[in-house]
Amino acid sequence: MTFTDLPEDELLVDAAPEVGPPAPASPSAPTSSPRRGTGSRGGSPRGGAGEQMTEAEAEAEVDDRAAVIERARVALTRSLGRRGLSIAEARSTLRSAGLDADEVDDAVEDFVARGWLDDALLAEQIVHGATTRKDMGSRAIRQLLVKRLVSRDVVDAVVAELPDDDVERALEFATTKARSLVRYDDETAMRRLMGQLGRRGFGGSVASTAARTAMARARDEAGGGNAVRFR
Repeated sequence: MTFTDLPEDELLVDAAPEVGPPAPASPSAPTSSPRRGTGSRGGSPRGGAGEQMTEAEAEAEVDDRAAVIERARVALTRSLGRRGLSIAEARSTLRSAGLDADEVDDAVEDFVARGWLDDALLAEQIVHGATTRKDMGSRAIRQLLVKRLVSRDVVDAVVAELPDDDVERALEFATTKARSLVRYDDETAMRRLMGQLGRRGFGGSVASTAARTAMARARDEAGGGNAVRFR
């Protein structure tokens, strides 16, 4: 499944009816002083208008809370329709909508059971985009997954399954960028190309080897006018 296919209306329910104000006390009912009660046991009257109002207010508060929860769940469903979210991102969204810890747990448990929240599936989608469209290395992919708050055990598992082809992908990326850098001197060209490789998650010897190889090829193709000599 994809997150864009979420049935947004599945969580939409009829709003709870508003609770009207409590019925006014009968005009013939006895009144009581704030300090002295009129009942046989003294104190404030039991079962009178005061207690009825308190119960009505409690019912209204429950209904109001249910409406807050429902709005938060609908908002999360809409967010998932736009893009996938990690479980931690979903929790943050629900908390921002005003839900407490127990309410967040209940909502997340429901969404996970429906298959609408799945860190492993989200991580696969992120990795696919990072490797096929952005030429990212394993280090950058890990950083991206952590930034998206994917659970650490999922991050470790996904990164461990990545093919060990950083050398090839780094050289491929560096080759596409080196041609535009032949007009610079050796030091400037290398610094810029290494920076571009680093932003794609290629570092250390992988990046330096790819940069040197790509720049040498680019200068040769340009005619050798600014040939660089790498030691």
